Amino acid sequence: MVVGFLYLFLVGVKGLETGISAFGADFTDRVFGAVSNPLSGLFAGILVTVLVQSSSVSTATIVGLVGAGVLPLETAVPMIMGANIGTTVTSTLAALGHVRQGREFRLAFAGATMHDFFNVLAVAIALPLELATGFLTRAALFLTDVLSDTTVGVVPGRSPIRVAVGIPVDAAKDLLTGWGAGRAVVGVVLLAMGLALILVSLASITYNMRIVMAGRFEQSFNRVLDRGAGLGAIALGMVMTVLVQSSSITTSILIPMVAAGVLTLRNAFPVTLGANLGTTVTALLASVAAGGDEALTIALVHTSFNVFGILLFYPIPALRNLPVRLATALADVAQRRKRWAIIYVVGAFIVLPVVGVVAL
Repeated sequence: MVVGFLYLFLVGVKGLETGISAFGADFTDRVFGAVSNPLSGLFAGILVTVLVQSSSVSTATIVGLVGAGVLPLETAVPMIMGANIGTTVTSTLAALGHVRQGREFRLAFAGATMHDFFNVLAVAIALPLELATGFLTRAALFLTDVLSDTTVGVVPGRSPIRVAVGIPVDAAKDLLTGWGAGRAVVGVVLLAMGLALILVSLASITYNMRIVMAGRFEQSFNRVLDRGAGLGAIALGMVMTVLVQSSSITTSILIPMVAAGVLTLRNAFPVTLGANLGTTVTALLASVAAGGDEALTIALVHTSFNVFGILLFYPIPALRNLPVRLATALADVAQRRKRWAIIYVVGAFIVLPVVGVVAL
Protein backbone atom coordinates (compact mmCIF):
# COMPACT_ATOMS: atom_id res chain seq x y z
CA MET A 1 0.00 0.00 0.00
CA VAL A 2 2.79 2.41 0.84
CA VAL A 3 4.49 1.77 -2.50
CA GLY A 4 1.18 2.37 -4.27
CA PHE A 5 0.59 5.64 -2.39
CA LEU A 6 4.16 6.70 -3.15
CA TYR A 7 3.40 6.29 -6.85
CA LEU A 8 0.22 8.36 -6.43
CA PHE A 9 2.26 11.03 -4.65
CA LEU A 10 4.61 11.27 -7.64
CA VAL A 11 1.64 11.39 -10.00
CA GLY A 12 0.23 14.23 -7.90
CA VAL A 13 3.46 16.23 -8.18
CA LYS A 14 3.46 15.72 -11.95
CA GLY A 15 -0.21 16.74 -12.13
CA LEU A 16 0.49 19.87 -10.11
CA GLU A 17 3.36 20.81 -12.40
CA THR A 18 1.33 20.22 -15.58
CA GLY A 19 -1.73 22.03 -14.22
CA ILE A 20 0.22 25.14 -13.24
CA SER A 21 1.97 25.19 -16.62
CA ALA A 22 -1.40 25.10 -18.39
CA PHE A 23 -2.35 28.52 -17.00
CA GLY A 24 0.46 30.23 -18.89
CA ALA A 25 3.29 32.52 -17.86
CA ASP A 26 1.17 35.66 -17.39
CA PHE A 27 -1.03 34.04 -14.74
CA THR A 28 1.84 32.57 -12.75
CA ASP A 29 3.80 35.83 -12.90
CA ARG A 30 0.86 37.64 -11.28
CA VAL A 31 0.33 34.99 -8.62
CA PHE A 32 3.94 34.54 -7.55
CA GLY A 33 4.97 38.14 -8.03
CA ALA A 34 3.51 38.76 -4.56
CA VAL A 35 6.19 36.56 -2.93
CA SER A 36 9.18 37.74 -4.94
CA ASN A 37 10.47 39.51 -1.82
CA PRO A 38 12.61 37.04 0.21
CA LEU A 39 10.90 37.88 3.51
CA SER A 40 7.41 37.58 2.02
CA GLY A 41 8.46 34.23 0.56
CA LEU A 42 9.69 33.13 3.98
CA PHE A 43 6.41 34.13 5.65
CA ALA A 44 4.40 32.51 2.85
CA GLY A 45 6.27 29.24 3.43
CA ILE A 46 5.48 29.40 7.15
CA LEU A 47 1.80 30.21 6.61
CA VAL A 48 1.14 27.57 3.95
CA THR A 49 2.83 24.88 6.03
CA VAL A 50 0.85 25.84 9.13
CA LEU A 51 -2.40 25.72 7.14
CA VAL A 52 -1.77 22.27 5.61
CA GLN A 53 -0.03 21.04 8.82
CA SER A 54 2.70 19.38 6.78
CA SER A 55 6.02 20.62 5.46
CA SER A 56 6.06 17.55 3.21
CA VAL A 57 3.01 18.83 1.34
CA SER A 58 4.28 22.40 1.08
CA THR A 59 7.80 21.45 -0.01
CA ALA A 60 6.49 18.93 -2.55
CA THR A 61 4.26 21.66 -3.95
CA ILE A 62 7.18 24.09 -4.14
CA VAL A 63 9.27 21.48 -5.96
CA GLY A 64 6.45 20.97 -8.46
CA LEU A 65 6.14 24.71 -9.06
CA VAL A 66 9.88 25.07 -9.58
CA GLY A 67 9.86 22.08 -11.90
CA ALA A 68 7.08 23.69 -13.92
CA GLY A 69 9.26 26.77 -14.38
CA VAL A 70 6.76 29.12 -12.74
CA LEU A 71 8.59 29.65 -9.43
CA PRO A 72 12.18 30.89 -9.67
CA LEU A 73 14.83 29.26 -7.50
CA GLU A 74 15.65 32.52 -5.72
CA THR A 75 11.98 32.88 -4.70
CA ALA A 76 11.59 29.23 -3.71
CA VAL A 77 14.60 29.13 -1.35
CA PRO A 78 13.06 31.42 1.35
CA MET A 79 9.75 29.54 0.99
CA ILE A 80 11.55 26.25 1.69
CA MET A 81 13.12 27.78 4.80
CA GLY A 82 9.70 29.03 5.89
CA ALA A 83 8.30 25.52 5.55
CA ASN A 84 10.97 24.33 7.98
CA ILE A 85 9.70 26.81 10.57
CA GLY A 86 6.01 26.21 9.88
CA THR A 87 6.20 22.46 10.43
CA THR A 88 7.16 22.95 14.10
CA VAL A 89 3.68 24.20 14.96
CA THR A 90 2.30 20.64 15.22
CA SER A 91 4.50 19.60 18.14
CA THR A 92 3.91 22.98 19.81
CA LEU A 93 0.16 22.40 19.59
CA ALA A 94 0.70 18.91 21.02
CA ALA A 95 2.49 20.49 23.98
CA LEU A 96 -0.57 22.63 24.73
CA GLY A 97 -2.40 19.40 25.57
CA HIS A 98 -0.41 19.38 28.82
CA VAL A 99 -1.36 22.94 29.75
CA ARG A 100 -3.16 21.92 32.97
CA GLN A 101 -0.34 19.71 34.22
CA GLY A 102 2.09 22.22 35.72
CA ARG A 103 5.66 20.92 35.54
CA GLU A 104 4.76 18.51 32.74
CA PHE A 105 3.50 21.42 30.66
CA ARG A 106 6.75 23.31 31.22
CA LEU A 107 8.81 20.35 29.98
CA ALA A 108 6.45 19.63 27.07
CA PHE A 109 6.39 23.25 25.91
CA ALA A 110 10.18 23.51 26.14
CA GLY A 111 10.53 20.23 24.23
CA ALA A 112 8.34 21.56 21.44
CA THR A 113 9.68 25.10 21.18
CA MET A 114 13.36 24.12 21.11
CA HIS A 115 12.57 22.85 17.60
CA ASP A 116 11.01 26.25 16.82
CA PHE A 117 14.04 28.14 18.08
CA PHE A 118 16.52 25.94 16.23
CA ASN A 119 14.77 26.48 12.90
CA VAL A 120 14.33 30.22 13.48
CA LEU A 121 18.01 30.62 14.41
CA ALA A 122 19.11 28.53 11.43
CA VAL A 123 17.02 30.66 9.07
CA ALA A 124 18.23 33.90 10.71
CA ILE A 125 21.80 32.91 9.83
CA ALA A 126 21.32 31.00 6.58
CA LEU A 127 18.92 33.35 4.77
CA PRO A 128 21.12 36.48 4.89
CA LEU A 129 24.14 34.37 3.90
CA GLU A 130 22.19 32.84 1.03
CA LEU A 131 21.01 36.23 -0.19
CA ALA A 132 24.57 37.59 0.00
CA THR A 133 26.51 34.62 -1.38
CA GLY A 134 24.05 32.04 -2.75
CA PHE A 135 26.03 29.32 -0.97
CA LEU A 136 23.10 26.91 -0.61
CA THR A 137 22.01 27.32 -4.23
CA ARG A 138 25.57 26.90 -5.50
CA ALA A 139 26.04 23.72 -3.46
CA ALA A 140 22.70 22.37 -4.72
CA LEU A 141 23.57 23.21 -8.35
CA PHE A 142 26.86 21.35 -7.98
CA LEU A 143 25.09 18.28 -6.59
CA THR A 144 22.47 18.52 -9.35
CA ASP A 145 25.20 18.40 -11.98
CA VAL A 146 26.72 15.35 -10.32
CA LEU A 147 23.41 13.50 -10.01
CA SER A 148 22.21 14.46 -13.48
CA ASP A 149 25.29 12.86 -14.99
CA THR A 150 24.46 9.49 -13.46
CA THR A 151 22.60 6.72 -15.26
CA VAL A 152 20.57 5.57 -12.25
CA GLY A 153 17.35 6.77 -13.85
CA VAL A 154 15.90 8.40 -10.75
CA VAL A 155 16.81 12.01 -11.47
CA PRO A 156 14.78 14.53 -13.46
CA GLY A 157 14.67 14.04 -17.20
CA ARG A 158 13.12 11.22 -19.16
CA SER A 159 13.89 8.64 -16.50
CA PRO A 160 11.71 5.49 -16.31
CA ILE A 161 10.09 6.74 -13.12
CA ARG A 162 9.24 10.12 -14.65
CA VAL A 163 7.78 8.41 -17.73
CA ALA A 164 5.68 6.11 -15.50
CA VAL A 165 4.22 8.94 -13.41
CA GLY A 166 3.56 11.02 -16.52
CA ILE A 167 1.30 8.41 -18.16
CA PRO A 168 -1.88 9.04 -16.07
CA VAL A 169 -1.35 12.81 -16.13
CA ASP A 170 -0.91 12.89 -19.90
CA ALA A 171 -3.95 10.64 -20.28
CA ALA A 172 -6.07 12.98 -18.13
CA LYS A 173 -4.86 16.00 -20.08
CA ASP A 174 -5.62 14.35 -23.44
CA LEU A 175 -9.06 13.30 -22.20
CA LEU A 176 -9.94 16.83 -21.07
CA THR A 177 -8.66 18.31 -24.31
CA GLY A 178 -10.64 15.75 -26.28
CA TRP A 179 -13.79 16.83 -24.47
CA GLY A 180 -13.17 20.39 -25.65
CA ALA A 181 -11.93 21.78 -22.33
CA GLY A 182 -10.01 25.04 -22.60
CA ARG A 183 -6.57 25.69 -21.21
CA ALA A 184 -7.90 27.19 -17.97
CA VAL A 185 -10.21 24.22 -17.30
CA VAL A 186 -7.40 21.74 -17.95
CA GLY A 187 -5.17 23.69 -15.59
CA VAL A 188 -7.76 23.82 -12.80
CA VAL A 189 -8.60 20.10 -13.04
CA LEU A 190 -4.97 18.94 -13.14
CA LEU A 191 -3.99 21.33 -10.36
CA ALA A 192 -6.84 20.12 -8.14
CA MET A 193 -6.04 16.49 -8.96
CA GLY A 194 -2.35 17.01 -8.17
CA LEU A 195 -2.97 18.69 -4.83
CA ALA A 196 -5.55 16.08 -3.83
CA LEU A 197 -3.21 13.21 -4.67
CA ILE A 198 -0.32 14.81 -2.76
CA LEU A 199 -2.46 15.37 0.35
CA VAL A 200 -4.16 11.96 0.30
CA SER A 201 -1.08 9.92 -0.56
CA LEU A 202 1.16 11.54 2.08
CA ALA A 203 -1.56 11.22 4.72
CA SER A 204 -2.02 7.56 3.78
CA ILE A 205 1.71 6.83 3.83
CA THR A 206 1.98 8.45 7.27
CA TYR A 207 -1.05 6.56 8.59
CA ASN A 208 0.07 3.14 7.32
CA MET A 209 3.68 3.50 8.40
CA ARG A 210 2.62 4.72 11.84
CA ILE A 211 0.59 1.51 12.22
CA VAL A 212 3.51 -0.63 11.03
CA MET A 213 5.93 1.10 13.38
CA ALA A 214 3.59 1.37 16.39
CA GLY A 215 5.51 0.70 19.60
CA ARG A 216 8.83 0.35 17.80
CA PHE A 217 9.65 4.04 17.94
CA GLU A 218 9.67 4.08 21.74
CA GLN A 219 11.84 0.93 21.80
CA SER A 220 14.25 2.53 19.35
CA PHE A 221 14.41 5.66 21.50
CA ASN A 222 15.28 3.62 24.56
CA ARG A 223 17.97 1.58 22.80
CA VAL A 224 19.67 4.58 21.23
CA LEU A 225 19.40 6.95 24.18
CA ASP A 226 20.59 4.30 26.63
CA ARG A 227 23.91 4.64 24.83
CA GLY A 228 23.72 8.44 25.09
CA ALA A 229 22.38 11.08 22.72
CA GLY A 230 24.43 12.29 19.80
CA LEU A 231 24.83 11.18 16.22
CA GLY A 232 22.81 8.05 16.97
CA ALA A 233 19.85 10.18 18.08
CA ILE A 234 20.15 12.34 14.95
CA ALA A 235 20.18 9.19 12.80
CA LEU A 236 17.18 7.81 14.70
CA GLY A 237 15.15 10.99 14.12
CA MET A 238 16.08 10.97 10.44
CA VAL A 239 15.16 7.31 9.87
CA MET A 240 11.87 7.62 11.74
CA THR A 241 10.89 10.66 9.70
CA VAL A 242 11.82 9.01 6.40
CA LEU A 243 9.69 5.99 7.32
CA VAL A 244 6.55 7.94 8.26
CA GLN A 245 7.16 10.84 5.84
CA SER A 246 6.36 13.36 8.57
CA SER A 247 8.71 15.23 10.89
CA SER A 248 5.63 16.31 12.87
CA ILE A 249 4.93 12.69 13.85
CA THR A 250 8.52 12.21 15.04
CA THR A 251 8.66 15.41 17.08
CA SER A 252 5.15 14.95 18.49
CA ILE A 253 6.15 11.50 19.80
CA LEU A 254 8.89 13.19 21.79
CA ILE A 255 6.55 15.58 23.63
CA PRO A 256 4.84 13.14 26.05
CA MET A 257 8.19 11.43 26.70
CA VAL A 258 9.81 14.76 27.60
CA ALA A 259 6.77 15.82 29.65
CA ALA A 260 6.92 12.60 31.66
CA GLY A 261 10.64 13.04 32.33
CA VAL A 262 11.51 9.86 30.44
CA LEU A 263 13.56 11.89 27.96
CA THR A 264 15.61 14.97 28.82
CA LEU A 265 15.48 18.07 26.65
CA ARG A 266 19.13 17.73 25.67
CA ASN A 267 18.65 14.10 24.63
CA ALA A 268 15.50 14.92 22.66
CA PHE A 269 17.10 17.84 20.81
CA PRO A 270 19.28 15.78 18.39
CA VAL A 271 16.24 13.68 17.47
CA THR A 272 14.50 16.85 16.25
CA LEU A 273 17.57 17.69 14.17
CA GLY A 274 17.38 14.26 12.55
CA ALA A 275 13.68 14.82 11.89
CA ASN A 276 14.54 18.07 10.10
CA LEU A 277 16.93 16.20 7.84
CA GLY A 278 14.63 13.24 7.27
CA THR A 279 11.73 15.38 6.07
CA THR A 280 13.82 16.58 3.10
CA VAL A 281 13.42 13.15 1.51
CA THR A 282 9.87 14.06 0.47
CA ALA A 283 11.11 16.97 -1.63
CA LEU A 284 13.77 14.74 -3.18
CA LEU A 285 11.09 12.20 -4.10
CA ALA A 286 8.95 14.98 -5.56
CA SER A 287 11.85 16.10 -7.75
CA VAL A 288 11.76 12.68 -9.44
CA ALA A 289 8.32 13.45 -10.86
CA ALA A 290 8.92 17.14 -11.54
CA GLY A 291 10.52 18.25 -14.77
CA GLY A 292 13.94 19.79 -15.23
CA ASP A 293 17.03 20.00 -13.07
CA GLU A 294 15.62 23.02 -11.20
CA ALA A 295 13.24 20.77 -9.27
CA LEU A 296 16.11 18.61 -8.08
CA THR A 297 18.11 21.72 -7.23
CA ILE A 298 15.46 23.20 -4.91
CA ALA A 299 15.04 19.81 -3.22
CA LEU A 300 18.80 19.70 -2.65
CA VAL A 301 18.68 23.27 -1.31
CA HIS A 302 16.24 21.97 1.31
CA THR A 303 18.63 19.18 2.25
CA SER A 304 21.69 21.46 2.21
CA PHE A 305 19.96 23.99 4.45
CA ASN A 306 19.19 21.38 7.11
CA VAL A 307 22.69 19.90 6.93
CA PHE A 308 24.09 23.43 7.31
CA GLY A 309 21.94 24.02 10.39
CA ILE A 310 23.11 20.81 12.05
CA LEU A 311 26.78 21.48 11.26
CA LEU A 312 26.45 25.05 12.49
CA PHE A 313 24.81 24.36 15.85
CA TYR A 314 25.41 20.78 16.95
CA PRO A 315 29.22 20.40 17.14
CA ILE A 316 29.69 23.43 19.45
CA PRO A 317 28.18 22.88 22.94
CA ALA A 318 27.39 26.56 23.50
CA LEU A 319 25.45 26.79 20.24
CA ARG A 320 23.92 23.33 20.66
CA ASN A 321 22.44 24.33 24.01
CA LEU A 322 21.19 27.73 22.81
CA PRO A 323 17.79 26.56 21.40
CA VAL A 324 17.25 24.46 24.55
CA ARG A 325 17.99 27.42 26.85
CA LEU A 326 15.73 29.76 24.87
CA ALA A 327 12.92 27.17 24.88
CA THR A 328 13.30 26.61 28.63
CA ALA A 329 13.09 30.36 29.28
CA LEU A 330 9.93 30.65 27.17
CA ALA A 331 8.44 27.59 28.90
CA ASP A 332 9.08 29.17 32.31
CA VAL A 333 7.05 32.21 31.23
CA ALA A 334 4.30 30.02 29.72
CA GLN A 335 4.03 27.95 32.89
CA ARG A 336 3.45 31.05 35.02
CA ARG A 337 1.10 32.74 32.54
CA LYS A 338 -0.64 30.18 30.34
CA ARG A 339 -2.09 32.81 28.04
CA TRP A 340 1.41 33.61 26.80
CA ALA A 341 1.65 30.11 25.33
CA ILE A 342 -1.47 30.79 23.24
CA ILE A 343 -0.21 34.26 22.30
CA TYR A 344 3.09 32.75 21.20
CA VAL A 345 1.52 30.09 18.98
CA VAL A 346 -1.05 32.39 17.36
CA GLY A 347 1.37 35.29 17.02
CA ALA A 348 4.37 33.40 15.70
CA PHE A 349 2.61 31.00 13.36
CA ILE A 350 -0.43 32.93 12.12
CA VAL A 351 -0.43 36.68 12.85
CA LEU A 352 3.23 37.39 12.01
CA PRO A 353 3.25 35.36 8.73
CA VAL A 354 -0.03 36.91 7.58
CA VAL A 355 1.20 40.44 8.35
CA GLY A 356 4.53 39.64 6.70
CA VAL A 357 2.94 38.38 3.48
CA VAL A 358 0.47 41.28 3.27
CA ALA A 359 2.88 44.06 4.27
CA LEU A 360 5.80 42.91 2.17
